[in-house]
Amino acid sequence: MALASGGAAAAQAPQAALRRTGRMAAGRDRALDLLEMALEPLALVAALWGAALLVEGRLSAPHMILALVVFSLSFPGEARLRHARGRAAANILTGWLLLAALLAAFGHVTGYAAYFDPDTLAAWAWAAPCCQAAAHFALRAALPALQALRRAPQRAVFAGMNAHGLELARRLGRDVYSNVRVLGFVDDRAPERLAGAGEFPLLARIDELPQLVKRRHIALVYIALPMVPGPRLRRLLEALRDTTASVHFVPDLFVTDLIQGRIDAVSGMPVLVVCDSPFSGLDGLVKRASDVVLAAALLAVLSPLLLALALGVRLSSPGPVIFRQRRYGLDGEQIVVYKFRTMSVTEDGATLQQCTHGDARVTRFGAFMRRASLDELPQLVNVLQGRMSLVGPRPHAVAHNELYRKLIDGYMLRHKVRPGLTGWAQVNGLRGETRTLERMQARIDHDLDYLRNWSLHLDLYIMARTLWVVLKGENAH
Repeated sequence: MALASGGAAAAQAPQAALRRTGRMAAGRDRALDLLEMALEPLALVAALWGAALLVEGRLSAPHMILALVVFSLSFPGEARLRHARGRAAANILTGWLLLAALLAAFGHVTGYAAYFDPDTLAAWAWAAPCCQAAAHFALRAALPALQALRRAPQRAVFAGMNAHGLELARRLGRDVYSNVRVLGFVDDRAPERLAGAGEFPLLARIDELPQLVKRRHIALVYIALPMVPGPRLRRLLEALRDTTASVHFVPDLFVTDLIQGRIDAVSGMPVLVVCDSPFSGLDGLVKRASDVVLAAALLAVLSPLLLALALGVRLSSPGPVIFRQRRYGLDGEQIVVYKFRTMSVTEDGATLQQCTHGDARVTRFGAFMRRASLDELPQLVNVLQGRMSLVGPRPHAVAHNELYRKLIDGYMLRHKVRPGLTGWAQVNGLRGETRTLERMQARIDHDLDYLRNWSLHLDLYIMARTLWVVLKGENAH
């Protein structure tokens, strides 16, 4: 969601800032983390070897090499135990389809596929996602027994009863896979001044924390105090060094909205990343490669339709076939976006009127194209140019950007990535005209959610969902 303004937004900030989770979850047994990370990659390897033994009756060197490649590409496995069963199954299927497509393309280009029996590969293609799903759901079923075997939960205490400390304590309490038991908080303020005093016990004053840790055999101390230099905090840390407790800082990150927040290093110095693009490093290469491959394939397949639409625009009304409009792209740089012209005007000035339902400027053929979003298809060329992506926040006209950046906090953060032909907002009922500021705010909230939670699975889901939205004709005018 956008940068918090006002009490209600501030209260929701901890949930928004902590929405994205990594592959390994804090507070869980490390053995469970390692088991979950390795289980599905091993299931893929087992499915391959099983298919080879069943079809060919032996394991050869190509099978062993392919197994190593598959394990390397799929390890560590995704953390899916917190997901609903349906979502976990869908993610397993889409992940396998993507991996299988990558392997098939590599095998075809290099000729490596010729080393395998086609029946073995066909059997593996069916068996792999089934084995992955079976392994995942077997782990779910075995979790109660596994949890009964693990060691007793670690006792934890929080120093500082404030919003971000309370949020983490609540999450640890709700997490059925957590190996942490929160005993309570220490704070110097009176209970009536503390919002969470009725939810968690107040155990002692902050200065009494080291003695409490020793007396109650506390394993974990989470310090939710401001990380500012001061003699009191230094004395507390020095005193905690005389215990065996692990000490963690819970920084107050909710004064702003985290976009891809993480701990990083710059020239060997640790830094806290508050806002960054999700497409850095390998993720950026994956995103760009998928854009180029899919956009080129779509252009090749849809070229007859593009020619027919171009002819329809030319014959239906006077004016250019392609409408060029300035938009904001990556890092807020102006780009030129292509569309089939759907109106009798080609506006691109300092003030623009959004297209509305029944707009007289829309031509008859243009209305047909807009209902099915066919007018956006020339933007596949923008994708190949590197100006746009298949999935991302939809680009707005420059005039609209300059208006809404003054009205909506965090509006320009959506430009940390390339704009897309479709996006998370568009498949969640926010396609088309934004008649009110609240509707535009909702669109920006969804755009920033996409930045926080990006994955290739999410892109594939949005593209599939877009087809359904277009077929239904939601908010198209």
